[in-house]
Amino acid sequence: MPLSELTLRRQVEQFYDRIRADELLAPIFAEHVKDWDTHVDRLGDFWSSIVLTSGRYKGNPYRAHLPFAHQLTPDLFARWLDLWSQTARDNFSEDIAAQLEFKAQRIARSLMAGLLSQPDPGAPLGASLPVHPGQH
Repeated sequence: MPLSELTLRRQVEQFYDRIRADELLAPIFAEHVKDWDTHVDRLGDFWSSIVLTSGRYKGNPYRAHLPFAHQLTPDLFARWLDLWSQTARDNFSEDIAAQLEFKAQRIARSLMAGLLSQPDPGAPLGASLPVHPGQH
């Protein structure tokens, strides 16, 4: 399936369905997300801005996660990446899924570096996710 606003929105919706069912991530999200429709809309805008350069997202991911940074761990970020990857591979061709995975890895590394004070933001996050240098 080609990458478009519609298919990316489907990716985000299915990804958050998986998050809500995941034994590791669901409790954290349930504690901090009170309105799932608004959250999915906001994250749809975020991914549209990141992947399709739409410019729709007007927020600060670091600031949004800062209040509960003490609850976050590298394992939770790795699980988040695994679910994103699984969803992308279910929805898109291998090339598009790899692009989505690469962008998610960059976001996770950046957030981990800031929120968890990780000394090495280039360290691997999840063995199943390859790094694809040069893809944007």
